[in-house]
This record gives sequence, structure tokens and C-alpha cells, in this order.
Amino acid sequence: MELKELYQEIILDHGKNPRNFGKCKDFTSDAKGHNPLCGDKVHIYAQLDKNKKILDLSFEGEGCAISLASASILTDILKGKDFNLAKAITDNFLNLIKENKSITLNSLNEDQKTTLMSLSGVKDFPMRVKCATMAWHTLSSVLEKK
Repeated sequence: MELKELYQEIILDHGKNPRNFGKCKDFTSDAKGHNPLCGDKVHIYAQLDKNKKILDLSFEGEGCAISLASASILTDILKGKDFNLAKAITDNFLNLIKENKSITLNSLNEDQKTTLMSLSGVKDFPMRVKCATMAWHTLSSVLEKK
């Protein structure tokens, strides 16, 4: 299987079968994101401890496959991470999409890096960048609140 096909498969899987969909129990912080250009919406819920470790993370939303897949991937990878690592992964992902950088964090395993890279193809389609980054920007708002 070619890399491009693998990436498409990952996006379709997360888009059709989103992980962590719904409101997590006992969430302590949340934020909403909306892309008025296409109508995509996301609501991120996080249960954070006093040190901002992400104990639980989920989302609700509607939109295109890229938007839903991105939110699903975000919750899957960042659940259980502490604030600093979650922030570093978020920044690394946003740089990947916006600045044609690569995933540089050693704290992610190869499967996680491949999953994040699956969204990198949106850089070739500027109108789709917001679809892939909206949930990540929304998570940043969640983490800044606490």
C-alpha cells in the first residue's frame, strides 16, 4: 500500500468511526470551534487535573471527514498527556500543516506520527487547512482556560 493510500485510509477510518465522540464525563474545561466558511463545528471537552494533565478528552461536532478525523486523532493521541507534552504535540502538528514542517517529537511512537502525518496532505489545499486545524486550535483554548 502506498503512503498516500494509507493516509486516506486513516482519515476515512477516523472520519467514519471517530474516537472519543461525545461529551466526556466530569469534564472540567471545554471550548467550541466553528468554521463559518464551510459550517464545520467542534466542541472539545477535557477533564484536566490540577496540573493540567489530560485525564479524559472527547469531542462533539459535525463537518467534513477531515474535520471529524482531525478531532478524533487529536483526542486519541492527546488523552493522558500532561499539559507541556500536549502543547508540544499541538504546536508540532500545527507547524506540520501550516509551515510544511515534519513531526519532530520523539515522545510519539511511529503509529502516532503516521496518523498525524495522514492530515499533512491538506497543505496542498489551502481551503482544507482550517478543517484539519480547527480542533487543534480549539484544544489550545481549552488548555489556556485552566
